[in-house]
Amino acid sequence: MSNTFFLPTPANFNFLIAVGGHGWYDLPPFKFDEATGTLAYVYLSKKTGKAESLTITGGEGGLAVAMASGQADREEAEHLVTHLLRLDEDLDDFYRSVDDDEAFEWVREINAGRLLRSGSVYEDLVKTMCTTNCSWSLTRAMTKNLVEKLGDEAADGRRSFPSPEAMALQPVDFYRAEIKAGYRSPYFVELAEAVAAGQLDPEAWLVSELPTTELRKEMKKVKGIGDYAADNLLKLVGRYDGLALDSWLRSGFYKRHNREKPCPDKKIERHYKKFGKWKGLAIWCDMTRDWFAEKEGNRT
Repeated sequence: MSNTFFLPTPANFNFLIAVGGHGWYDLPPFKFDEATGTLAYVYLSKKTGKAESLTITGGEGGLAVAMASGQADREEAEHLVTHLLRLDEDLDDFYRSVDDDEAFEWVREINAGRLLRSGSVYEDLVKTMCTTNCSWSLTRAMTKNLVEKLGDEAADGRRSFPSPEAMALQPVDFYRAEIKAGYRSPYFVELAEAVAAGQLDPEAWLVSELPTTELRKEMKKVKGIGDYAADNLLKLVGRYDGLALDSWLRSGFYKRHNREKPCPDKKIERHYKKFGKWKGLAIWCDMTRDWFAEKEGNRT
């Protein structure tokens, strides 16, 4: 029997844009139903010690959150949904930073800029490693394999993202053969072992007081995390100083701003420099605005 509650949202919040503004919605244990506009997610509960499943539906002034299990903790679920959709993140300063640029008028109009993230930084870290040097289809396949083969099962049969402890139990060959993780395989094992043993705490990055440059260095100590991956992770913990340039962003910039001709990264950096600490979010919105062509009328 489901247990549903209502969670208020900020005035400048758009549920469908917040979900669709970042590709994570396409990766398990997320599942987005376009027909109903419902986002499902499975997480490992610290309160119940089990995998818990919930669904989120946008509505006027807030979200309807349905917990599949009657034993799930509401306070924990509220905190989780707030984190996933960044309900407590103030983007007013970002909107002010793009106000004078006509190319970004649409951003404020549809309340874009909230990037969906996972329930833990650890999950975001592993998923980011799954995006490096490969196609999106391979990223999705690796993530799906991790969830199906190592995730905990919730009451509704869906599975969570695996815990560091579950991942640490598997040998490198398992990740090569079963997850199809390739060169990432030893990185997954080393990362999972470090987190499970308490030698590394990715969750601390959310509240770190380190300057962004120093926090980036900490992230890059994790094998498999380079400049792009670190900048991507920084966005997911609420810091947008870095551009997170990869082949997809570079290609998009060339097409939109450089007559489809390749150019040095320094030119891209100069283009977004005016946005200051928000430049990483500015380039992301700039390169994804075509995603929202069909969503502009959905102001939920």
